[in-house]
Amino acid sequence: MRFIFSGIFFGFVLVKSEVISWFRIQEMFLFDSIHMYGVFATAILTGFIAIQLIKRFELNDLSGNQIEITEKDNSVSFRYVAGGLIFGLGWACTGACPGPLYALIGAGYPIYFIPLVGAMVGAALYGRFQAKLKH
Repeated sequence: MRFIFSGIFFGFVLVKSEVISWFRIQEMFLFDSIHMYGVFATAILTGFIAIQLIKRFELNDLSGNQIEITEKDNSVSFRYVAGGLIFGLGWACTGACPGPLYALIGAGYPIYFIPLVGAMVGAALYGRFQAKLKH
């Protein structure tokens, strides 16, 4: 039940911050407004602070298990560039990234069922070929 409330809260924040607005997304891609970049910067800063607190105080999850954060390879490779381009093109063409799709549908934009189906198909394809992909 807490996940449902978390999702509702997340959707509320997306709607109120206007990040689900096609016009805000268009402004971002045209560099006409810094609104979306401000939202992204806030999310990055919040995540950074949370990770540092988890590491410093060795915090546990809700089940009492210690949270382990492993270091990642930060090198740039073709797969990241290609994935970023595909994601960005989909975002620019549909006016939505996967996170806000449910909020857009809930806000009364049923046309976003089409990108939602595309996201589900993409996730299913990834699941099908995950073992063969380099991670």
